[in-house]
Amino acid sequence: MNRTEFVIATAIILFVAFCLGWFASWLIHRLTRVTAADMGELEQMAQALHEAEEVRDQAIAYVESRETELVNQLNQTEAELRAAMDGLRDARHEAEELRAYIEKMQGS
Repeated sequence: MNRTEFVIATAIILFVAFCLGWFASWLIHRLTRVTAADMGELEQMAQALHEAEEVRDQAIAYVESRETELVNQLNQTEAELRAAMDGLRDARHEAEELRAYIEKMQGS
């Protein structure tokens, strides 16, 4: 192989490599390009996600406040129940004392 053939073969190889590189670049660009419609859709999805996160945060805050309210109401109800049970116990004790007094008075 003389010098001219070597230069021509090298030029052909470099040209083929350039063409393959250009084609690969075009193909990658074609497959990965993002259109304006895609950007609009992505923007809408991002907005919907942001709104969904806000709604979720509001729901969590509402649930936490409602839970606190219900726990307070439960504690208040339990306190009222204890007070009612104490009052009932005292009333039963007083009724027993009155029965005993009545039986003692009838027995005498």
